[in-house]
Amino acid sequence: MFGLESLDGNALAAALIGLVLAEAIVLYVGYGLLESALSERLSELIRGV
Repeated sequence: MFGLESLDGNALAAALIGLVLAEAIVLYVGYGLLESALSERLSELIRGV
């Protein structure tokens, strides 16, 4: 999908580490935005306010 099969050795390792790091950053930011958007509503829903 990304053409990683053409890489070998250190280049493949670096590319995989970069992809995992990019995925982690996207998930961190995405969940942070989701949490900030919904946390107050969920807290009120749980408390029954």
